[in-house]
Amino acid sequence: MSQPPSQPERFELEKEPAFRGKRLLLFTLLFVLLTFLGVYAIYSQIAGHALAWDSRLLDPRFLVASLLLLLVYFTADGLRLWFVLRALGEQIPLSAIGRLVFLNIFVSNITPLATGGGVAQVWFMRRRGVAVGTALSATTIRTVLAVLFIFSATPVLLMLLPGAQQAITSDALIRALAVSLLIYVGFFVVLLTRPGWLLRPVLVFLALLHRLRLLGDQRHRRWRHRLVRESRRFARGFGRYLRGAWLDIAASLLFTAVFLLALFSFPALLLWTLGYGIDYWMIIGRMIMTTFVMYFSPTPGASGIAEGVFGQFFRDIVDPSHLVLVTLAWRALTIYLGMLIGLFVSQHELVRARRHPLP
Repeated sequence: MSQPPSQPERFELEKEPAFRGKRLLLFTLLFVLLTFLGVYAIYSQIAGHALAWDSRLLDPRFLVASLLLLLVYFTADGLRLWFVLRALGEQIPLSAIGRLVFLNIFVSNITPLATGGGVAQVWFMRRRGVAVGTALSATTIRTVLAVLFIFSATPVLLMLLPGAQQAITSDALIRALAVSLLIYVGFFVVLLTRPGWLLRPVLVFLALLHRLRLLGDQRHRRWRHRLVRESRRFARGFGRYLRGAWLDIAASLLFTAVFLLALFSFPALLLWTLGYGIDYWMIIGRMIMTTFVMYFSPTPGASGIAEGVFGQFFRDIVDPSHLVLVTLAWRALTIYLGMLIGLFVSQHELVRARRHPLP
C-alpha cells in the first residue's frame, strides 16, 4: 500500500522541481534552438531549400480528424499509466491522470534524455500519496511496455516491410541501431532482475563524496537510506504489477498499443490530406523506426534529432516542398500542442505545491 502524504517521507523535487524558474527558461530555449537546427537541416540538406505551404491542412475535415486522433492519443497515454497504477494497487483520479499526461509531455521534452518527465510524474504522484518507489515503478513499467512494443517490432520491420530497408541508407546507422538495442535491452534486463547492481555504484559514489567531505554526515545517511528504501520498493513494484489484476495488466498493454498506434498515425493523416496515396503500414513502419532512434537521443525531447530522422526516413516518399511542412505539422500535433498545455499545467501545479506543501 502507498504511504499517506502525512508521512515524513519527502521527495527532493518537492523543494526544487527541475521545471522551475531559470532552468525552465534555459531548457525551453535549448529545445527551440535544437528544433530550429533540425528543421533547417531538413530544409537545406534533404529538401533542397524547397518549402511550400498547402492550404489543405486547414480543411475542416482534416482539423476534425486531427482533433479526434488527438483525443485518442492523449486519452490512451493517460489510461496506460492509470491501469499500471491500478495493477500496482494504487488509485489516482482520472482528472489527475489527465494533468499528469501534459506535465509529462512538457517536462520530458525540455529536459535532456527525456528523464525529466518521469521524475516530474513521480513528484506529482508523491503529492497525491503514492510512495516514490511505487511511482517510479509505475512510470518505468509504462516506459518498458512501450519499449517492448517498439523494439520488438523494429527488427521485424527492417526485414519484412516493403520499403523499410530503403528508408535507412546507411549501414553504419543499422549497426548503431543494433548496438543501441542490445544496450537498451540489457539495461532493462538488469533493471528488472538485478536492480541492486545499479544501486551499488550509486552508493559507492555517495560514499566517495562523503569521504571527500563534499557530502555531510546527515545528508549522506539520509540519501543512502532513501536510495535503499526506494530501490526496494521499485524492485517490488514489478512483482506487484505482474501479480496485479489481469484485467488491469491487459488494459495497460492494450492502451499502450492504442497510444503508439495513434502516435504513429499522425503522419499518415497528414500525408493523405496532402494527396499522397501511401500504404498505411509502410508509414507505421517508418514511424516505429523513427521513434526507435529518438529513444536514444541525448537532446531534450529528441529535439533536432527527431526532425532530422523523420526527414531522412520520409525523404523518398514525400515531395521536397512538403517535407518541412509535414515534419513541423507532425511535431506540432504530437509534441508542441501538448507542451503548450503542459506549460500551464506544470505552472499551476508548482503554485499549488507552494500553497500546500507536504508536511
